[in-house]
Amino acid sequence: MNIRSLTRGDGVVIGAAVVLFIASFLDLYGFDCPAGINCSRYNAPNAWDSLGLLMSVYLAGIIAAALVIVGRATPGRKVVGFDLGQFGAALSIFAVWTVFWTIIDGSNTGAGLILGLLAAIALAGGAVATPLVPALKAPLMSASGPKVVQPQYGGQPQPGQGYGYPGAPQPSYGGQPGQPGQQQPYGAQPGQPQPAPGPQGSAADTPAGDFTPFWFAVPVARPLYGEDGSPSPIAELAPGTWYLAVEQRGPGLIAQTQDGRRGVLQDTTGIQRG
Repeated sequence: MNIRSLTRGDGVVIGAAVVLFIASFLDLYGFDCPAGINCSRYNAPNAWDSLGLLMSVYLAGIIAAALVIVGRATPGRKVVGFDLGQFGAALSIFAVWTVFWTIIDGSNTGAGLILGLLAAIALAGGAVATPLVPALKAPLMSASGPKVVQPQYGGQPQPGQGYGYPGAPQPSYGGQPGQPGQQQPYGAQPGQPQPAPGPQGSAADTPAGDFTPFWFAVPVARPLYGEDGSPSPIAELAPGTWYLAVEQRGPGLIAQTQDGRRGVLQDTTGIQRG
């Protein structure tokens, strides 16, 4: 899974699952000790003492979070006919429903149930709202974390980052970010003007055909489909990474990933050329 493809909504889901796991060890109900009785040997039960509540709320929420994250990292995977992300979102709503009515039906509710309800609500909200709310669809990685290339039109990759940075091993297509179809001297930055070729330059330096390979980046995570027309994605292109477009395929592009896989990028809207 590419960590760069995680969104803020995914971060909410993961954080809520961690809180839900912690809440499973807290007391489900308060315990009032009668006067004159030594209650030190009595412990209030937690979720691990109630198998039904553990499976239907706490572990169900954690499993739901895992399904949501895996479903978004690998689009197209299904379980019993449902997309993994959709199945996980439905399971998270079931966890909220169960813990809510458990609290309503009980009395002297403990920290385990209260924290479990709050975590389950946050988890379900993150799972359902992330595809709908632009703020939650934003990348999870920020400037305070590891440096990630955020390409802008005409921008340049930073040294040592991003697939296709000059000086790293490159495919032999002749394209470099910033100067599609034109070799750049070692150490040059993409987009910098280069000296005009001397007498030794010739038309042989230009790739044949009407299409010239170029580097590009996607604004948001987008699936890459197989060249054979299979409906299941073979990879996911993540924002902040340069990819090489090697061929035009109708309205789409044949793109090559870091590990050498090639596929069709069907949605090319908003891509940023290097």
